[in-house]
Amino acid sequence: MSDITIDILEHGLSPKVLETLLCDHTTGRNIFWATHDYEALGEGYQYADELRLELISGERAGVVKPRVLKSRENQTDRSKDMAEVFTPSWICNAQNNLVDAAWFGREDVFNTTDEATHSWQERPERIAFPEDKTWRDYVRSTRLEITCGEAPYLVSRYDTVTGAKIPLPRRIGLLDRKLRIVGENTETSGDWLEWAQIAYQNTYGYEWQGDSLLLAREALLLTFIEYFEAKFGKLPQEKSVSAIANIISWNLWQMDGLKGVVPGSCRDGIMEYEETLFGPLPKSINCPGCQQDDVTKHNGRYCLVKDWRNNTEVRYIDLLN
Repeated sequence: MSDITIDILEHGLSPKVLETLLCDHTTGRNIFWATHDYEALGEGYQYADELRLELISGERAGVVKPRVLKSRENQTDRSKDMAEVFTPSWICNAQNNLVDAAWFGREDVFNTTDEATHSWQERPERIAFPEDKTWRDYVRSTRLEITCGEAPYLVSRYDTVTGAKIPLPRRIGLLDRKLRIVGENTETSGDWLEWAQIAYQNTYGYEWQGDSLLLAREALLLTFIEYFEAKFGKLPQEKSVSAIANIISWNLWQMDGLKGVVPGSCRDGIMEYEETLFGPLPKSINCPGCQQDDVTKHNGRYCLVKDWRNNTEVRYIDLLN
């Protein structure tokens, strides 16, 4: 558990990069807390307040913690209030293996699993591809983790149950797998960076709570740095880190997944809370979408995502049709 670094400044990232990780491209502001967990800390930590660098760094370093390091009481409260749960890494691996089995047309592509011990063994040999598909197709394939929390399905820097850091060759996230493929099929740093960016551009996730979203974004950025360093024996340049941080700030965004809008943004005030499978969620009695349960009729702020191939911004809900 001591291997997990919580203070994002301890990773040597520049304030500019860290500010990028806090951006919300839909609102033009920063992501906001969207949780009552930090309100006892005072000004700047209320539910609707934006996350700002000075609130989570310096003397405030360690305020935002991965779920595995939160108190048992806090974990229970978040599970009851927002249906927040952790998925053990072995389950993430098993489900990700199903995704890859469908894509490759065969099982056990990246690792073999032992259900009895809830463990897996990585396959060290270079990944082979079907005759009608290439490694580039795999890197370009779209992956999305819904209600992603700290994004354990995308990257697996640490075990979600024990907190132990997972060595690079044993990582099982969907983005981990793409970066492994990039590493196996490129030689120069230029080629690696090009295809790593494509891997990130095609990997998405959304989350309600701002603190979890920040942890997810941080995990994806640190994953990039770790794979680059493992491949080339040095850290990537600041401009490369900034480029990936920008992609992450677009591709992992803050959203009410049932409505497609910024959480709590339906206008005319939040008048009541509605019990759902995801816990009690705010409902506006003056919003047509809320009343009719129609994702296309909300009067809140619909979330934007980036279409990287066409360099355009699109509403997430428009991609569902």
